[in-house]
Amino acid sequence: MEFIDEAILTYCEDHTSNEDDLLLKITRETQAKVMMPRMISGHLQGKMLELFTKMQNPTTILEIGTYTGYSGICMARGLGKDSKLITLDINDELETMVRGFFEESGLADQIDYRLGNALEIIPTLPGPFDMVFIDADKINYRNYYDLIIDKLNPGGIILADNVLWSGKILVEEGQKIDKDTQAILDFNRMVQNDPRVENALLPIRDGVMMARKIQ
Repeated sequence: MEFIDEAILTYCEDHTSNEDDLLLKITRETQAKVMMPRMISGHLQGKMLELFTKMQNPTTILEIGTYTGYSGICMARGLGKDSKLITLDINDELETMVRGFFEESGLADQIDYRLGNALEIIPTLPGPFDMVFIDADKINYRNYYDLIIDKLNPGGIILADNVLWSGKILVEEGQKIDKDTQAILDFNRMVQNDPRVENALLPIRDGVMMARKIQ
């Protein structure tokens, strides 16, 4: 994600509502104890997710890829009292840490945290969903999309992270493309050509694809 000018990013964060102590703690703990801490959503994207949730006023959110819980807490903070977040992750080694953060947030009763393979769990979820955040293995982005699109309410939104993939989506002629980059390219093209949605690719952090279901 270093392709975004650091000074511009700092300016954006300086003009975004501040993180509170819990979010700062999650960031510190993630950086100190978890491999690949850059995967955390972080300040700018976290506030964006919270604001999108408040604007969408969803009854049910599905998050695919919990990681250390930062993004989940941000979205849960935007929920009404009778709404819920279902968040899925395959890494059970982080369970104790994540559940601790959810308890500390005071929102654990609204967060349904499930461990396992999302490709197997999603078909068991009845839906419907009003908002979905995809931030998991890139190879399966298209599979996740296919599993959730029919469970998404009309007017519901899908947010997919890392769709600029550190700028690797700008492929020069003859350049060799790795599997993850190709998966992101295929996903972006699929969403762009899907008549069921209207979409915008937002250059926030590592890129967020926003797609709103219209039919």
